[in-house]
Amino acid sequence: MLYQPSNPDLNSLSDMLEKYPHRRVLLFKVMEEIMRNLSPFSKETRELLFAYTSDLNQCSLSYEYHKAASVASGLDESVFAALKTDINSAKIDDKLKPILTFIKKLTLTPNEITQADAQQIFDAGWDEHAYFDSVCICAIMNCMNRFVAALGMDAHSPDIKHSDKMLFTLGYAD
Repeated sequence: MLYQPSNPDLNSLSDMLEKYPHRRVLLFKVMEEIMRNLSPFSKETRELLFAYTSDLNQCSLSYEYHKAASVASGLDESVFAALKTDINSAKIDDKLKPILTFIKKLTLTPNEITQADAQQIFDAGWDEHAYFDSVCICAIMNCMNRFVAALGMDAHSPDIKHSDKMLFTLGYAD
């Protein structure tokens, strides 16, 4: 059940977004824009970045669904365990490591971001589009993770509906 004492019938994210459809449009339009449009990152990589940000935020609901979508897209599941301990030990393209380092810093200590952080991404061979997509992915996932936490959603809740699960990947795992 969500933290909605005035309406106990609201027991899922999809119920809440049905009640406030304009908010749904705003939140998921950004997700759709990031996932469906041209990006320097593959769909698999974007799902990895969504999952990684969610893990940093300890948002198990979002982490589990984006991790599953990333694995379904072909990423080795062992990458996730490695990222929990050390980005550099993860068996991923070295070019992605500065992106992940940036996302970690932006998520955990956003006031410490400097030009040097952006420069590491550029030095790894990424362009401004990749940098901007990194910022957007991190920002929207931080927003969504806080949204889920504040509403009282839990990945292991018996109230989680299939429609809630689909909201997290928006069908992108297909």
